Amino acid sequence: MNISVIGTGYVGLVTGACFAEFGVHVTCMDTDERRIAQLDKGEIPIYEPGLAELVRKGLSEGRLIFTTDLGQAVETGLAIFIAVGTPSREDGSADLSFVEEVGRGIAAHLNGYKVIVTKSTVPVGTGQRLRELLEQHGPRPAHFDIVSNPEFLREGAAIEDFMRPNRVVIGADSPQAEAIMRDLYRPLYLIETPFVFTDIATAEMIKYASNAFLATKVSFINEVANLCERVGADVQVVAKAMGLDHRIGSKFLHAGPGYGGSCFPKDIAAMIQTGRHAGCLMEIAEATTRANVKQRARMVEKIKAAMGGSVAGKCIAVLGLTFKPNTNDLRDAPSLEIIPKLQDEGATIRAYDPAGMDEARKLLSGITLCANAYDAATGADALVLMTEWNQLRNLELEQIKRNLKAPVFVDLRNVYEPARMASLGFHYTSVGRPASRAKEGK
Repeated sequence: MNISVIGTGYVGLVTGACFAEFGVHVTCMDTDERRIAQLDKGEIPIYEPGLAELVRKGLSEGRLIFTTDLGQAVETGLAIFIAVGTPSREDGSADLSFVEEVGRGIAAHLNGYKVIVTKSTVPVGTGQRLRELLEQHGPRPAHFDIVSNPEFLREGAAIEDFMRPNRVVIGADSPQAEAIMRDLYRPLYLIETPFVFTDIATAEMIKYASNAFLATKVSFINEVANLCERVGADVQVVAKAMGLDHRIGSKFLHAGPGYGGSCFPKDIAAMIQTGRHAGCLMEIAEATTRANVKQRARMVEKIKAAMGGSVAGKCIAVLGLTFKPNTNDLRDAPSLEIIPKLQDEGATIRAYDPAGMDEARKLLSGITLCANAYDAATGADALVLMTEWNQLRNLELEQIKRNLKAPVFVDLRNVYEPARMASLGFHYTSVGRPASRAKEGK
């Protein structure tokens, strides 16, 4: 089968490369000529473990091609996957201008029956909007079906999530479209992947509801962590015990500086706006967003408290800038809010991230980017662990201590053990656990 993927960003590129691995012939289209030229040479513009190898394999075996020609993509594909951005507007609603532009472009090149699949995260009603656009701008009669097939890819684990997903959601109103989607995903039937077949509106809602719920778990455990600090409890033990209840589960119960990334913030905002337009206030979702904003402000106060109440004139080493490990993505990362606030209070920043340095140069001004964690710590008055990269979980702590002016360690991801840090001579602060002071003589 021949399919096409419109958009070679994170979702589009992973989708195209993985379908090619399934044995499907895939044309990936994007208007960015420089990006397409890079991809054509097997050069990957994003950091995602395993993706470069998969793209190069698809290219070498002739199942994956890249083009800037929308007409070629539409005319050669039976299924056309739309994987373009849906950024937030100022009011939080999803900006569908890119999706609508692609819809009009597809309509202009329809040359037979097509299945038009929204892979982008889009609000309920987008499938119907696409149908209207194609009927308005395409040939008459236009032969096509609309399908919603939302993605559930975690950055840093996207290949595994596509190849061995928890579930595949397909919203379709046509038996023919459903049959084509079943055929595309046939390799997943062999590993007994659960499939959810439903109508388009329900499929669109599933993605938003899933992300809003996960974001709510993050904000909830962060509020529990804040209470734990006040009453002398340990949030890690609380979260572990909660997670052992199968009705709750252990995922997304890790206290920290709040959620970020390209999905949770914009998806929960779009869900809130969808509710408002439908006359249905999403009060829990709104509370989740407020709690997340407050959590980042609390992290600034935590850092200040660890440094004696003020960061003015102090140098702070920040380890980890991306919103999570195993990605170079800084979109809505806690670092983008916490670092500028520290700078506003008079701090200077030395920072290191294993993959996010290039993005940091674009998004964070006035910071010194360092070669490694030890370089960042050199001469700093305190160290803040912002992102829990594996490379930062096993630091040579004695060397870190020697490089720092003062042994102040603020762990916003609860990576290290308080008792051990105190025994090594650190004034250690984490999230939702009692602070540990260095032992005498250390």
